[in-house]
Amino acid sequence: MSGDFRTQFVREPNSLRHHPALVLNADYRPLSYYPLSLWPWQEAIKAAWLDRVQIVAEYDEVVRSPSTEIRIPSVVVLKEFVKPRKRVAFTRFNLFLRDEFACQYCGAKGDLTFDHVVPRARGGITSWENVVAACASCNLRKGSRSLRQAGLSLRKPPRRPGAEELRNMGRRFPPNHLHESWLDFLYWDAELEA
Repeated sequence: MSGDFRTQFVREPNSLRHHPALVLNADYRPLSYYPLSLWPWQEAIKAAWLDRVQIVAEYDEVVRSPSTEIRIPSVVVLKEFVKPRKRVAFTRFNLFLRDEFACQYCGAKGDLTFDHVVPRARGGITSWENVVAACASCNLRKGSRSLRQAGLSLRKPPRRPGAEELRNMGRRFPPNHLHESWLDFLYWDAELEA
């Protein structure tokens, strides 16, 4: 057994690898929905130890030191409010989120790239108002031509999203795994029981 393998095993036993903590702002709302604001269990314990968070839910698993036994936090709340950003960064991820992870020409989901509506070769700039998510097929079909020349149309006009709008958009895409202790703090677009 190599030393590297043993060190990795001791630092993060397999049974504790998948115990992230949902991080809530001081107003009990997630810092972000997509990606969901999660910390590794080690960060959650450290923040609790430093009195930066309040633990509101825990896993059944514990970690031990020679003198202490601590249940692993599953939901933590920041003690100080973190003001959400007003300006949305122009990133590939945020662009795809704005466009709901769908090609803005044909609606296909999956392997996406981005496309300049007014091609750069024709003076188009890289901005919220000129870039859309596109599948490879539509992107190749359009090339450096105009929408009319390529016989394509946009599903919706591209524009700069607001921060709250993008946060709400993220609520439409819950992650593959939601721990039961998180559900009371997440408000996905699901119909409530009457």
